[in-house]
Amino acid sequence: MTTSTLSRTGPWPDAARPDSASADGAAPKEILHFIGGAYVAGGGGRRFENRSPVDGSLVSLVHEASRADVDAAVAAARAALSGPWGRMTVQERVDRLHKVAEGILRRFDAFLAAEIADTGKPQSLASHIDIPRGAANFAVFADVVKNVPTEFFELATPDGAGALNYARRGPKGVIAVISPWNLPLLLMTWKVGPALACGNTVVVKPSEETPTTAALLGEVMNEAGIPPGVYNVVHGFGPDSAGEFLTTHPGVDAITFTGETRTGEAIMKAAATGVRAVSFELGGKNPAVVFADCDLDKAIEGTLRSAFANCGQVCLGTERIYVERPIFDAFVARLKAGAEALVPGHPFASGTSLGPLISREHRDKVLSYYARAIADGATLVTGGGVPDMPAELAGGSWVQPTIWTGLPDDSAVVREEIFGPCCHIRPFDSEEEAVALANDTPYGLAAAVWTENLGRAHRVAGRIGAGIVWVNSWFLRDLRTAFGGSKHSGIGREGGVHSLEFYTELKNICVKL
Repeated sequence: MTTSTLSRTGPWPDAARPDSASADGAAPKEILHFIGGAYVAGGGGRRFENRSPVDGSLVSLVHEASRADVDAAVAAARAALSGPWGRMTVQERVDRLHKVAEGILRRFDAFLAAEIADTGKPQSLASHIDIPRGAANFAVFADVVKNVPTEFFELATPDGAGALNYARRGPKGVIAVISPWNLPLLLMTWKVGPALACGNTVVVKPSEETPTTAALLGEVMNEAGIPPGVYNVVHGFGPDSAGEFLTTHPGVDAITFTGETRTGEAIMKAAATGVRAVSFELGGKNPAVVFADCDLDKAIEGTLRSAFANCGQVCLGTERIYVERPIFDAFVARLKAGAEALVPGHPFASGTSLGPLISREHRDKVLSYYARAIADGATLVTGGGVPDMPAELAGGSWVQPTIWTGLPDDSAVVREEIFGPCCHIRPFDSEEEAVALANDTPYGLAAAVWTENLGRAHRVAGRIGAGIVWVNSWFLRDLRTAFGGSKHSGIGREGGVHSLEFYTELKNICVKL
């Protein structure tokens, strides 16, 4: 192993953890790799800056994995497959994963501080969604694996004695987990939870923008008795860095990725060598369809969340809104008022309801679409720029919640995923037109339908080409149900028993009687 091990019990220097404030002038925190149950600096010696999207300050220096570091992580994961982890019963694995869930909740404040330091999202959001779901993903999938049935068939044979066929699920092997920056802990554990429950081992490459909670989770894994090598973390970027080294590694048996579609295409090409399985949750340009018979209060409240929650950085968010003409003006006016009532600010301030974008680079992308909308003839309802922030927050990646009307259906702003706090609203005149508009996209991840007509709700939801359609709600999730997209939005399904299809190999055993 070429990676140099440090004599620390965690990924940060003493007194410089994300759950404790460093004194002014103190050395910046360092985020290390987690390989074989230990925190290591890596052999490459390169580090990169992790800066706060709230004010631009330096959060930490992150060690970038070399190819040798990724080799070491994959080797540790392969060794663990045949070690104590591979010899555990299902119940023993389940018990340890429940301890992981309990460990996250026991250190709730540390995970909350780490997640906010990386993302800048409001405490009210991270404390109610990100951290609880990060823990729940281990407990839920542990229970799913413990209770999942398999098939059994009796077979007639020419001699009359018969045969029995039964199925057993086994782990797929070493899983590469490439996770995004918008919901770092939640979406990473959404993959790691079922992968470990099924007996696999993992090498996680978190986004370079949000490395901290993935690193911190290593401590919880050790405390919960997860054997060394079962959970590994390497940090870095995509091309010619940890992402490429991991997805092209011959010791990786399958790859799961959440992120943008173009990156998914590149990973899929890499996975073709060795015929590795892939599971992708990719981009979306999700519609909301609002009928005149909706409960307007509920539709406004739900759409405000779906368009602007997490500063619009949610794969399931709504960027295209289609409103039946009789209520179009009222809907636009009320959504405008709701957007303008959102309060950007420090994530720990009690009144903050809107955080920043993840980075200045991403803000440049979002602002380029803001400019494009005006160039394409949009009517700006509200927003469209950068808010005035207090001096101490002026270095952050802030943008205004933005609403447009009047764009043609072929505008880039209407067709391309922006991933910011913005939406375009267009009127429609019939159910048929609404379905056609909703489906006029290369994506197929999510949609929302707002109507009090039960028959219409079922009809429209069934005809919209998306992996999940909410009726009179948004972001309401039962973790046992299938989740995933179609077309450019992904491959495969996650959630409940559906995750097991990716994380296990199904073996048939035929016994002649």
